[in-house]
Amino acid sequence: MRNQIIQAIDDAVRAIEFLKDPVSLQFIESAAREIVACFRAGNKLLIAGNGGSMCDALHFAEELTAQFRGPRPALPAIALSEQGFLTAVGNDMGFDRIFSRGVEAFGQKGDLFIALTTSGNSPNIIRGISEAKERGLKTIGFLGKTGGQLLGKCDLEWVVPGFTYSDRIQEAHMTAIHIIIELIEQELFVSQEETIASSCR
Repeated sequence: MRNQIIQAIDDAVRAIEFLKDPVSLQFIESAAREIVACFRAGNKLLIAGNGGSMCDALHFAEELTAQFRGPRPALPAIALSEQGFLTAVGNDMGFDRIFSRGVEAFGQKGDLFIALTTSGNSPNIIRGISEAKERGLKTIGFLGKTGGQLLGKCDLEWVVPGFTYSDRIQEAHMTAIHIIIELIEQELFVSQEETIASSCR
């Protein structure tokens, strides 16, 4: 059992270490800039995922609509996760339409659709991306393994490779999400406050 624990920790560390890869660093910086630009333009985020990735989508939205490191204005982010909506669409139209229908309901040109999928093969995520593009939303994909069918279909994407199971990929995704949110707050609020304070001296 001890060896299994150590192996799991080593795998988790390896997943987090991948965030130092130049491709990962570029993605994190670019994603933060895209989201900041979206908010500055008065637009919003729509975030989607299945299972654990839906939990990550909820966490992502919550950190933006509430707060992360400190008090500041709320930021508009919606996780496509409402139970009545998901079960109605899944039952009446098919599970593969739950996210595309959410984009149809809430998405407007200039918004950002963020997809969280460790395989890149979820039909409902693929249809969500397609619907978002048709409606003029920019798209960001947090992917895993080989990137799956979604590889190359998002405006900005990041693949966490080298892991058989979703949990390690999701750990890397969530760490990247936390860093992105920190950068967003810094850019939108802390830097702005520092500029105002400097001009008042």
